[in-house]
Amino acid sequence: MSDLPQGWEWARLEDLAANEPRAITDGPFGSNLKSEHYRPSGARVLRLQNIGDGYFRDEKAYIELEHFEKLRAYEAREGDLLIASLGDDPPRACLVPKLHEPAIVKADCIRVRLSPRIEPLWVMYALLTPAIKAYAANLIKGVGRPRLGLSQIRSIPIPIPPRNEQLRIVEALEDHLSRLESGASTLSMAVQRLHRLAAAIIAAGSSGALTGVGELATTQLPDVGLNDGALPPLPRTWYWTRLYDIAEVVSGITKDAKKQADVELMEVPYLRVANVQRGRIDLTTVATIRAPKTKIEQLALRPGDVLLNEGGDRDKLARGWIWEGQLPLCIHQNHVFRARIRDGVLDPRILAWHANSFGKAWAEANGKQSVNLASISLSKIRLMPVPVPPKGEQELVARTIQEQVDGVGRLLHAVSSEKGRTRQLRRSLLAEAFAGRLVQRVSNDVPASALLEGIRAERATLQEPKWQRRKHTT
Repeated sequence: MSDLPQGWEWARLEDLAANEPRAITDGPFGSNLKSEHYRPSGARVLRLQNIGDGYFRDEKAYIELEHFEKLRAYEAREGDLLIASLGDDPPRACLVPKLHEPAIVKADCIRVRLSPRIEPLWVMYALLTPAIKAYAANLIKGVGRPRLGLSQIRSIPIPIPPRNEQLRIVEALEDHLSRLESGASTLSMAVQRLHRLAAAIIAAGSSGALTGVGELATTQLPDVGLNDGALPPLPRTWYWTRLYDIAEVVSGITKDAKKQADVELMEVPYLRVANVQRGRIDLTTVATIRAPKTKIEQLALRPGDVLLNEGGDRDKLARGWIWEGQLPLCIHQNHVFRARIRDGVLDPRILAWHANSFGKAWAEANGKQSVNLASISLSKIRLMPVPVPPKGEQELVARTIQEQVDGVGRLLHAVSSEKGRTRQLRRSLLAEAFAGRLVQRVSNDVPASALLEGIRAERATLQEPKWQRRKHTT
C-alpha cells in the first residue's frame, strides 16, 4: 500500500473494532436461517441484497422475534458497517440505517461494529477506494462464487487520519458525492426513458404507425382459446395472422448427458437462452453439444431465422433476434424457438421487433408463470398474432424503425459515456480524499497514532478476566 500523509497511520480493520465481544462477525450459516423461517413481519434479516456500494438497499426480509432472540449474537444496529463477502466486486460496503425493527445479518454478510473513536463513514468510503478494491481483488477465492473470507476482511488495511481530519474529509466527500449521485440519478432516469422510447418506436413501427400508410383499422383474429387482448389497429393494407401461418416454428435440442460422452457423435456450437438477447445475438460464450448428424441437419440455423426464448426469468419470454450466419454451423437448444419465415412473406426484422414488443406482453399473458419464472410452450408461441404489411412496404417499415432505433442507440451511448465519466470522477474523488488532498490539513490535529493507541487500550481490557476488568472501574 502507498505512503500516508504525516499524522496518518495504517490499521487493520479488526484493529478499529469496538470494545465488545463479536464486534466483527459474519451471519449464521447452516440451518439457522432457511426459507421456511421467513415471515411477512418481525425482525429484519440483512442480506447481500441490502448492501450497495456505499448505500443501503431497503430490501425487506423478516423472521419471527423469538427466532431473532436465538440469533442475537448476529444483531446489526444503526451505524454498524456491513460488508459483502460474496460477489464480483468485494468489498462492497454500506452502513446500517435507522430501522424500525431489530435486525440480524445473514450468512455472507459481515457486520463490523467500530470503535466510537472512528468515524464509520470514513471506513466505509475507505473500502470503496480503488486502492483497497484492488488489494481485495488479489485475495478473492473461488470462481463460480468469488468471496473474501472473514479473516481476510478483518485484515484489510485502512488508512487512518486524525479524528478531526476524518470528519472534515467525510463532510467534503458527502457534499461532492451527493452532487455526483444526483447527476448519476438523472442519467439513469434518462436511460430508462430512452429504453421506453425505443420500445414505443418498435411497437409503433411494427404496427404501421410510423410510416404514414393511411387510415388505421381495428381487426381481430379468430379465437383460438388464448388471450390476444386488444390487437393494435393496422393500416388497411396490412393484416393480422398467426405465427404458424407464415413461419415454420420449431424447438431445439435437449441436452442428453449420456450422448455427450459418445465421441462418434458430431460436436457443434449451440445457442442457449443467454445467447439470445433482446435485439442482438450474444456470442461472447458459445457452448457446444454432441448430436446425431440428422438432428444437426434439422436444427442448423440459416441467415434470417428469428430466434425466440421459451422463458426463464419474466423478461426473457419471447425475447430474441435474427440469426445472421455468424457461425458456419450452429444449432439451438430446446429453450430457444426458431421461426423460419416461409417464402419471404415477412421481413425477419419486423417479426423480431414485433416479438420483442407486442410478443413480450402476449407471451406473459399466455405463458405459465410462477413467482420468478415464466415460460411459454411451442404450441402457444406458434399462435402468436403477427402483423404483416404488403411486400412492397416492408423495406420502408424496417428502414424507418431501424433509423429511429439507431438514433435512440446513439443517445444511449452518449448517456452511457457520461455515466462512465461519473464513475471515474467518483473513483478519482475517493482517491484524492484518501491521499489527504481533498481538504486543508490542520497541524494541531491529534495524530492517528494516539487515536489507535486509545482503541488498543480499550480492546486490551476486553481480553482481561472479568474480575480484573471490574478493578479498572472501581
